[in-house]
Amino acid sequence: MPDSLPTVLIVDDEPELRALLAEYFGRNGFEVLQAEDAAAARAEVARRVPDVAVLDINMPGENGLSLARALREAHPRLAVLMLTTAGEAIDRIVGLEVGADDYVAKPFELRELLARVRAVLRRLQVSAPAAAADAEPERVAFGPCQLDLARRKLFGADGSEIDITAAEFDLLALFARHPNRPLNRDQIMEQAHNRGWDVFDRSIDLRVMRLRRKVERNPDKPEVIKTVRNVGYVYVPAP
Repeated sequence: MPDSLPTVLIVDDEPELRALLAEYFGRNGFEVLQAEDAAAARAEVARRVPDVAVLDINMPGENGLSLARALREAHPRLAVLMLTTAGEAIDRIVGLEVGADDYVAKPFELRELLARVRAVLRRLQVSAPAAAADAEPERVAFGPCQLDLARRKLFGADGSEIDITAAEFDLLALFARHPNRPLNRDQIMEQAHNRGWDVFDRSIDLRVMRLRRKVERNPDKPEVIKTVRNVGYVYVPAP
């Protein structure tokens, strides 16, 4: 863990909730920034980029989904956690697709929110030492394609951008961190975008199938993301 305290930005239009979260995170080892709406949040981030932003989806003016998208595009390493109203499944799905790392439904337990924030920070810190020590561009080859880890984008052999969802990026980034290492579905669900994934509905297999169509020369005979029988999948970099 770094010597300085991790910084969390709380963005919510309810003053009482902001104050409660600020006091709670402060007691648990965080430096806390607060904002009552998206405009104030943008101003805070312009002054100092936090480690994680906790955003309420439903706010007057610009909502949390729009803010999350903007923050993710401008600051790819900023962790984003969304606060939603219980039952808003569509908002949660859209939140993950625009780049949120996790979500928590209101009303929530403070301990659960704290645990989620810490878990997101741990996942993002996995690749931080390599990034700090390596001055080369943060790109990883997936067959003829290049995954830009800093910009969260996938590029084809001709340099054109290939559309991928936030969940697809997270899965590719997970493979990039573990080359030649077979990963089972439990590991993928734990370390990639695990919210909303169900090991029983084969959603991981569907995501891998879609990614193969984008990065493999022949998706029917994969050479980059291979199936490991009775285990899961393995990313095989080019020699």
